[in-house]
Amino acid sequence: MSAVHDGATPQTPPRAFTCYVGIDLGSTTTKSVVIDADGVVLGRGITNSRSNYDLACEIARSEAFVDAQMSRLNRSLESHPVLKPHARVLGAALSRSFRYRQHARQLTSLRGASMEICAADQPRAAVLGRIFDEMDALAEKMYSGLGVVEKRSEFFRDIAGAQFQKLAEAVADPKTMPFEELVGVFDKAILRVENEGDDLTFEGNARAALARALSRWASAGPEIAGAAAAALDELLASPPVVGASVGTGYGRARLPFAREQIRSEILCHGLGAHAMFPGTRTVLDIGGQDTKAIQVDGEGIVTGFQMNDRCAAGCGRYLGYIADEMSLGVHELGPLAEQSTRRIKISSTCTVFAGAELRDRLSLGEKREDILAGLHRAIILRAMSILARSGGVRDELTFTGGVANNPAAVRALRELVAENYGEKHLNISSSSIFTGALGAALFALRDTQRPEASAPAGKDAEARA
Repeated sequence: MSAVHDGATPQTPPRAFTCYVGIDLGSTTTKSVVIDADGVVLGRGITNSRSNYDLACEIARSEAFVDAQMSRLNRSLESHPVLKPHARVLGAALSRSFRYRQHARQLTSLRGASMEICAADQPRAAVLGRIFDEMDALAEKMYSGLGVVEKRSEFFRDIAGAQFQKLAEAVADPKTMPFEELVGVFDKAILRVENEGDDLTFEGNARAALARALSRWASAGPEIAGAAAAALDELLASPPVVGASVGTGYGRARLPFAREQIRSEILCHGLGAHAMFPGTRTVLDIGGQDTKAIQVDGEGIVTGFQMNDRCAAGCGRYLGYIADEMSLGVHELGPLAEQSTRRIKISSTCTVFAGAELRDRLSLGEKREDILAGLHRAIILRAMSILARSGGVRDELTFTGGVANNPAAVRALRELVAENYGEKHLNISSSSIFTGALGAALFALRDTQRPEASAPAGKDAEARA
């Protein structure tokens, strides 16, 4: 391996670097964050949670390390004398190339599982073959960097599911090839793919991804290609070393970690929110299975909290159920609700009765977007009662969890906070879903730096949580 940056000046290979990992195993998604010794986020990873918690944990962790290594490589490109002028273009091309390989690999597995399921039905297999050929072509366009196909979700299930349904609708025939049967094959196959895992590591695939990126970049001459390959070799010679890991989340008891490596969701969300927004004093987290209202001090230490009861009403699972009823992706609910022109009062956020109430509203001629706007407001009204029990809303309020990325939920929260508490500063990050994992990673870092301070005044809160 050559340790040369620009083909002329020898460089000393960097030493391996120490990093710290946080895992947040939620009821619907599992998140991972990798930070360096200064607490700076290097990488994030997310995957759908599944019955195999060990697999969900490993996939999210692997995704975070891919992201971390990509971040390190981008830093190297930006400081390289030859590559610096091209760092942004080359970094973006390399990321797209890597993600394309990952998507194409999962798509190949999905095709194989689907064909196996309908192996005895050749007409259906032929139709599925044409659908997957179209999906292969869409994948090329989606990761071309030209914006030809919009990627509206980060999850393979969502992307592939939306494309499959659209293509299946075009070829389905009620008599010979029912749409429901085609989708049924997809539903069975995607479960197999999700439980296979993915060995697309950065170290094992970076060189092939770089070669693909360079081959599609017209400005990449021999000098740039050689310098990029050398920079990548240098990075691969300094692998990350995990100094400590901490786990949290709804499924934290099932994480493959020692007991001392587990922290409560309350403490991790409090610390993570404070790290993202130091002015945070109140945290609202709406996850897949529960809603948490947390009060923190100026150091991010939890001073009080409240949670919903065991019912998942008003949480992410509820939105997921509504999305299924409407044959939409969860990520599509908020934007559709934002198109509402009138407010509809929803009487219940009970997941059990959600489908019935939704169908009743639709039968009365109510528009989908108006119903969804009412549903989002009902969810936030439920969260407001939890906030009130925790001590109310103080400046600054930080909204975390997957629902924080839903524009309709954010709008409802702004309106209801203003109605009940006046104008408050509302913090929302595009990375809000990783707040708990970030807090866990920071606890891992603290455990190695100040073991005696790893369980500060929030210990009582942890015990109660």
